[in-house]
Amino acid sequence: MKIGEARAIYREQITAYRDQQQALQKQRQELQEKIDSTPDGKTIYAKEAATLELTYDAVSQKQQEYQDYMAKLLEQKSGYMDMMAAKNEGEAMKEYAEDMAKIMQVARRIMKGGIVPLSDERKLMEFDNDLYQMAKSIGAMVQLRKRKEYDSLWDEEEKEEPVDAQEYADEQQAISGSPEVVSVEETMELAESSV
Repeated sequence: MKIGEARAIYREQITAYRDQQQALQKQRQELQEKIDSTPDGKTIYAKEAATLELTYDAVSQKQQEYQDYMAKLLEQKSGYMDMMAAKNEGEAMKEYAEDMAKIMQVARRIMKGGIVPLSDERKLMEFDNDLYQMAKSIGAMVQLRKRKEYDSLWDEEEKEEPVDAQEYADEQQAISGSPEVVSVEETMELAESSV
């Protein structure tokens, strides 16, 4: 099961158990009022109180089990997101360093009097207009019999978009040991049958 799927399943379970827990808490309060207002109420409502208490405890325990697993899932997802963000950042830094090296190479070629493609000149100008002007000035002063012509340093390749870290994390395999998904009703029936 993938992390995104597991989170959706267990989020739904936690909500169902929380709602049932609140309903049982309300029933406990109402029963306590009945016990307090009835003479010998503890004896009369003893079995109902015990059943309600066991049911409440079972629901609370199962909800906590799901919450603990959800916390592990969130920790796992966070780890995958951090890993992908670091990878994306590393790739962006690598790409930036490669572009910087190409820009400096274009500037050197122009300074030597070489002929570079207009697209490369434009990239140098956009990066640093002063460096571009200086390279052009130096290049104009170089008296060479034959000027060398260069191909572009930038390939016309498509750049990969960085991977969305959250989507990547949601698609990874969820940690093993997931608690069995049991409906609130089943948990309550099991608790009530144990009385």
